[in-house]
Amino acid sequence: MAIRNPTREHRWAFVALLLGNVALAAGPFLVRHAGVGPIAAGFWRVTLALPFLWLIARMLKQPVRVQRRAATIAIGAAALFFAADLAAWHAGILLTKLGNATLFGNISSFIFAAWGLWLARRWPSLIQALALGLAAAGCAALMWGSAELSASHLRGDLLSALAGLLYTGYLILVERTRGAVEPVPLLFIASLFASAFLLPAALVAGDRIFPADWGALFALALCSQVAGQGLLVYALGHVPPLIVGIAMLTQPALSALLGYIYYGEAFTLLDWTGAAAIVLALILVRLRVRPQATT
Repeated sequence: MAIRNPTREHRWAFVALLLGNVALAAGPFLVRHAGVGPIAAGFWRVTLALPFLWLIARMLKQPVRVQRRAATIAIGAAALFFAADLAAWHAGILLTKLGNATLFGNISSFIFAAWGLWLARRWPSLIQALALGLAAAGCAALMWGSAELSASHLRGDLLSALAGLLYTGYLILVERTRGAVEPVPLLFIASLFASAFLLPAALVAGDRIFPADWGALFALALCSQVAGQGLLVYALGHVPPLIVGIAMLTQPALSALLGYIYYGEAFTLLDWTGAAAIVLALILVRLRVRPQATT
C-alpha cells in the first residue's frame, strides 16, 4: 500500500487554501452583477454548482453516498449555517460599501483562528501572536480607505458581521466532519442541503428568482462554490484553523486589488503595506507548522 507523504500533502493543501481564497474574493463582485435577489443569488450559487461537484466527485473517485447519521446531521447543520451566512452576507453586500461588507464578513477569520487555539488548549506562541497582530493590522490598513462607518450603512454592516459569525459555525462543523467524509462529497451534500434551505427563504423574502442573464450566476457558482469552497473544504482537512483564519484575510487584499483593476480604485502605499503585512503573517505562522525531521 502506498503511503502518502504528509509534507507534500500539507504543502498542496496550503496552496489549495490560497487559491480557494483567490476564487472566493471575487464573490462580492459577482453577487452585485447576479441580476437576482441576494438570497436567490445564494440559492443559484449552490444549486448550479451541484452537477459540477458530482462530476468532480466521480472523476476523483470520491463517490457521493449516504453518510452515517452523525455525519449527515453535522453536514446538515453546516449547510444551515452556510445558507444563513450567504443570505445575510449577500444582503449586506447590497446595503453597504463593498469594503464594509468585506471587512465585517471576515471577522470569521479571527474567530476561527481563536477557536483553533482554544481547541489546542493553549495560548498563541509569540510568533503566532505576532502573525495575528500583523494580519489584523494589514486588514485594517486595506480597509482604511474603502470602509466607511455611517448610519446609512448600519444595516448592511450588521448583516455582514452576522454573516461572519455564521460562517465561523460553518467552518467549525466542516473542519470537524472532514475526518469522516471526503471533501467533494461533503461539499456536494452541504450544497444540496443549503439549496433546500435557500429557495424557500428567497421565495418568502420576495426575491427575484430568475435573471435576465445567467453568466454572472454561473461564474458565481463555479468560482465561489466549486473552486473557492471546494479548495477550502479540502484544505480544512489538512491545515490548522489558525493558518486557515489568517489565510482568509487575503480576501480583503484581493478585493481591493479587484477594485483597482475593474473600477480604477486607488491602490495606495497603505494598501500595499497592508497586503504585505498579511503575507508576512502567513509566512510567520507557517514557520510554526513545518514538520520536524525525524531520525
